[in-house]
Amino acid sequence: MSAPMDSAPLPHRSVANIRSPAGVGHHHQTGPSTPLRSIPSNFGSPSSLRADEEIIIIEFGTRKLQVGFSGDPAPRGCVWFGPDQQRRAGDFRAWQTDYRYDWRTATAGGLWGKDHELWQYDVRGADLGLVGDKIERALREAFTKHLLIDSRPRRMVWVIPSSLPIPLLSAALDSVFTRFQPPNISLLSSPLALAVGAGVRSALVVDLGWAETVVTSVYEYREVDTRRSIRGGRMLVEQTHKLLAKHLPQTQSGLDDSQDHVVSFEECSDITTRMVWCKPRRASNANRASSDVLAPVQEQDEGEPQVHTASGRTSSVKIPLRSWLSPTTLELPFDALAEPCEDAFFDSQYAPTSFDDHELPLHLLVYRSLLQLPVDVRALCLSRIIFTGGCSNVLGLRGRIFDEVTQLVQERGWDPVRGRAVEQLRTNPNLKRRVSRKASSTSAGTASPGDEDGSEEQDGIWHDAANTIPEVDTIEEQLKRRYDEVPPIHGDLRAIESLGAWSGASLVTHLKGAAVATIDRELWLQHGAAGASRASDVDHKTQRQSLGAGSLIRSSAAHHTNWTLGIWGAV
Repeated sequence: MSAPMDSAPLPHRSVANIRSPAGVGHHHQTGPSTPLRSIPSNFGSPSSLRADEEIIIIEFGTRKLQVGFSGDPAPRGCVWFGPDQQRRAGDFRAWQTDYRYDWRTATAGGLWGKDHELWQYDVRGADLGLVGDKIERALREAFTKHLLIDSRPRRMVWVIPSSLPIPLLSAALDSVFTRFQPPNISLLSSPLALAVGAGVRSALVVDLGWAETVVTSVYEYREVDTRRSIRGGRMLVEQTHKLLAKHLPQTQSGLDDSQDHVVSFEECSDITTRMVWCKPRRASNANRASSDVLAPVQEQDEGEPQVHTASGRTSSVKIPLRSWLSPTTLELPFDALAEPCEDAFFDSQYAPTSFDDHELPLHLLVYRSLLQLPVDVRALCLSRIIFTGGCSNVLGLRGRIFDEVTQLVQERGWDPVRGRAVEQLRTNPNLKRRVSRKASSTSAGTASPGDEDGSEEQDGIWHDAANTIPEVDTIEEQLKRRYDEVPPIHGDLRAIESLGAWSGASLVTHLKGAAVATIDRELWLQHGAAGASRASDVDHKTQRQSLGAGSLIRSSAAHHTNWTLGIWGAV
């Protein structure tokens, strides 16, 4: 018999029975129910746990900023600095249909292109507060658009050049610690991260940056030598502007004496990125003569039209210019677009002795950096040359530098002594004989009687030098066993590729590698940069540590006991 229609509803039909636990409000439970599980109060939401695990990698450059998470192979986003970031709140003129950016008024004070830079290494008269505001706005834009995260405190790792001045570093740390409140910030050197990204322990990093070109020698994850030149991307853009201004009709320019630039920085930089290229190295006279004697001739039918060779062809390129007083299209020879790169990076029309140490051409800078290294360090860095930076994307520039350095090594070798007397000694065989005779006579005159039979006296005991058995070096034996499987490559000029400084820093952080400089927020807000100004905190010998297995297994608690700026505190 079916149940009557006016009977009581089933227990599982009641919402109160489902939500209330057993024994509360009911004497017995007649149906299945889901037990309640209480969440401890010390655990927050899963997003907070994820925020503690996330480590943000930030690479700072002069013109851009790259961000991403630790463990990613590439950055999530890139934020470029420009005049748009310096707009005030509520300024919506950029979205108006008739709005046009007046770059002539903005650059009237000689600041052509300065508003596209985050900082300059010359901090005299620099507005450090503006630098901090630029970093804050760029990070907020990166968090919102690229990383899709909030401004919750997270650990950060910065990839910055090792020559960054203390005022700029202090302004950046003050801004981030105050406005984003990360628990700590670790600092990694850009050349070191590039070496990690290439998978090598030693390398010669040639950074063709915006403000300057820096050549850094890295040996066993340590920076052993650094040399720089003012030749960089800024000089290349200025040389491109000179080329465009030279070919523009002066009668229509309408420029005053106070105006130095005829094209906007944005358009000139775009032309430099897209169209400027580098010529290959000029062949020597001997190679040119041998190639001219046996030049092959291609047979061609008389009825066919004549085809010009690549060397004799003269092509032209049309470049539209919108930022000039009257928009026009400029037609230039294609070979003329190689002049800015030649003048900015090489200056082949001048002798090497006419340059100062801070303005050396790039091939001389690389050669002298290798020349000043010890023999064992040079042998490793010579086979691991890494080209990086924005100017390394210029077509043919890396190959030109590599060929020029190869030619210098073949001509001069690794002898640092140069001059007219050395050249005469090399070319005159009579002088060589005289020098060899004097050296032999000097050695024979100063030799002791016991040297004739290959023995010598040390501490009153005669030792036979010819029959002496060398001591066994355990470290050398271990290295030989390691290199038996894969022999090391050294002594030959070779260029390698790297994934980049950001990828190298992401790999180091993902493997729990302890950074040399780790700054806690509380200590920085209390002491600032003066807290790491002691000599023991900025000592090169104690701070330039290796990223070997010993440093990867160190605990973070022991590493954060004494914070320091590392090498950045000594700059």
